[in-house]
Amino acid sequence: MGLVARVIEAAGISTVILNMMPAYQPTVGAPCVAAVSHPFGRPYGDVGDADTQRVVLRAALNVLATARTPGQVVHLPFRWSEEPRATTWGPKEPSPIVALMLKGRRSG
Repeated sequence: MGLVARVIEAAGISTVILNMMPAYQPTVGAPCVAAVSHPFGRPYGDVGDADTQRVVLRAALNVLATARTPGQVVHLPFRWSEEPRATTWGPKEPSPIVALMLKGRRSG
């Protein structure tokens, strides 16, 4: 993402990356980072939690609007509400493509 953000920034468009690993910002060279303490795959919030997703998105856009220095990292105030092991990582029913792949494994 850092490379893509740098290319977009070079074209004169400001960017912000929502990142769960802000310590790597200097390595990837992201122009601006909104750091969030959420598990991988859930940077904006849990599946179906539109309210949290909206709040996180607005906070990240606020970082974009207020950042003053290249490479700035702003830690957002959000914390995941449960232990990562307790997080539900997918729907109860697999998606159609996953169901088809699983069916192929069983019959093959």
